[in-house]
Amino acid sequence: MRPKAAGFMGPVCLVALALTVLPWGVLWGQGADPGAANPASAAPVQPSGAPGVRTVQAAASAPKVVEIVEGHLELDGLIRLRVDRLAEWSKTNDPGKLVPYVNGRALRGNTPDEIEPTRGLLSYHLELTPENREIWTDLLGAPTRLSHPVTLSVGLEDESHSSFDTVFDLSHPVPLTVISPAYGVIAALLTLVTMVLLLWLARTTNLIRETGPTPAGGKLRPYNLGRTQMAFWFFLVYVSYLGIWLVTGSLDTITASLLALMGISAGTALSEALIDSGKDDANASRLQDLSAEKQALEQSLPALQAQTAGVNARTDLAADELTNRDSLNRQIQDGRTRLAQVNLQIQTLTPSAASNVTRGFLLDLLADSSGYSFHRFQIFAWTILLGIMFVSSVYNDLTMPEFSTTLLGLMGISSGTYIGFKFPEQK
Repeated sequence: MRPKAAGFMGPVCLVALALTVLPWGVLWGQGADPGAANPASAAPVQPSGAPGVRTVQAAASAPKVVEIVEGHLELDGLIRLRVDRLAEWSKTNDPGKLVPYVNGRALRGNTPDEIEPTRGLLSYHLELTPENREIWTDLLGAPTRLSHPVTLSVGLEDESHSSFDTVFDLSHPVPLTVISPAYGVIAALLTLVTMVLLLWLARTTNLIRETGPTPAGGKLRPYNLGRTQMAFWFFLVYVSYLGIWLVTGSLDTITASLLALMGISAGTALSEALIDSGKDDANASRLQDLSAEKQALEQSLPALQAQTAGVNARTDLAADELTNRDSLNRQIQDGRTRLAQVNLQIQTLTPSAASNVTRGFLLDLLADSSGYSFHRFQIFAWTILLGIMFVSSVYNDLTMPEFSTTLLGLMGISSGTYIGFKFPEQK
C-alpha cells in the first residue's frame, strides 16, 4: 500500500543526486494544477444540495458519468462516481464489469468495490494490476507537474463497447494526481538530507577514499575509484526505490540485472582493497628487511674502516697483511655500494608526503602515479553511461531497468581490466 495523508493521497517521485537528477525534482519547481485540491472542480455542473458535489442533467438515452461524489483521481486512491441512468442499464447488463476509463483507456482489473444501482453510484479502489500497469505507466511516467488533466469515464472491461458518456471530457477534464504534495515534500527532504550527508562525508572524511596512513597537515587521502562507483550506485538505487514505491506502491522493484550490476561494483571495490592491502603488507615487510640490513651495514662499516686504518698505520707490512688490507678495502667499498642501494630502495618504498594526498576528484579517479590511465577512464565512462540509462528508465517507465547480460558482461570486462592493471599500479 502507498502511504496516505489527510487531504492528499497518492505517490511521489523525486530526485536528488549531485551527479544525476531524477524526475521528481519538480516538487520544488512546480505546483499542482489549479483545482487539484478539488478534482471535479473543472466540470461545470449543477449543485445537488451538498457542498462540493456537482451534477449535470443526464442525457435520457444512455448512462452518463455526471459527478465525482467522493475522493480524488490517483493511483491507490478511492473514488466514488455517480452515473446517471445506471439502474436502467443494470437491468440488462452487469455493472460489476464496469471499470474506469482514463484518457479513453480501460483500467482493467479495477472493477467496482461497491455498486449502488438505484443511486447510480460506483466506488473504486484504483489499483495497479498486471493488466493495467502499462496504462498507469503512461499516465504517471515522465512527470512534469504534480498533476495533469485527463478525461474520466467508466465502461465495460473488455472494451467491446465504448465507455459511457461523461461530463469529464476534453473540454472539462479532471486532474490526475501524480505526486502527492505532502509526501512529496517529505520524500524530497529525506533524499536531500541523504545526499547532503553523503557528499559531506565523502568530501571531509575517508568514506570513499584510499586506505593508508592519514597525511600530515590535516590533508585527506585520494578518492578511490571503486568506492566512488559503489557510492554512485547506492544513491541511484536508494532514491529510485523510494520514488517508485511512493508513486506505484511497488516493493519488489529490484531486478536481477541490477543486483548483478551492484555485485560487479562491490566486487571491483573489494578486489581493489585486497590488492592495495597486499601491496601495503608487502611494502611494510620489505621496508622492515631493508631497514634491518641498513642498520647492520651502518654498524659494520665503521669497524672495517677502523681495521683498515690500523693496517695502513704500519709501514712494514707482510704479503698476507697487504692481502688482508685489500680485502678490507673491498668489503668497505662493497658495503658502501650496498648501503647506497638499500637507501634508494627504502626511499622508493617509502611514500612521499604528497603521494597519498588528494589531487582533486577527477584526477584521483582517472589517474595513477604515472598520470591519466585509460583503464580507469573506461570504467568511469561506462558507469556514467549506465547511470544515465538507469535514470531514464526510472523516470519514464517507473521501474528499475533490466540490463542485458551482454551489457553486464561489458561492464564486468571493464572492471576486470581495471583490477588487472591495479597489480602493477603504484599507489
